[in-house]
Amino acid sequence: MESEDAWFDRDAGHLVRPYAITGGRTASGRTDFSLITLVVTADPDRDTSRMAPEPATILGLCRDRPLAVAEIAAQLDLPVSVVKVLLGDLADASLVLTRAPVPLAEAPDLALVQAVIDGVRRL
Repeated sequence: MESEDAWFDRDAGHLVRPYAITGGRTASGRTDFSLITLVVTADPDRDTSRMAPEPATILGLCRDRPLAVAEIAAQLDLPVSVVKVLLGDLADASLVLTRAPVPLAEAPDLALVQAVIDGVRRL
């Protein structure tokens, strides 16, 4: 069995170009991935031995703890756009779970939170 190192040459970089990794797709059908979207493997015990190297690596990286899309891209040394396509495929296959960041409009008002904390302290 070939190691994953066979797909990377220190001087040349990846031997398989990003468009080949995504099958020529430049965007995922999903629009819910941002740089800080957290990703975790849905089934940590899933066998990835028959998967392509990049999706298998993503599942391995996200097995123990959630990682942001930007972190995954950095660890794979791939463009974020490529990682988003791969994550879209994994999410569509229910192999990863994602948590998008809370929109700023839905974030709690800090003044209200501070008022609650102050009220609790006075009790």
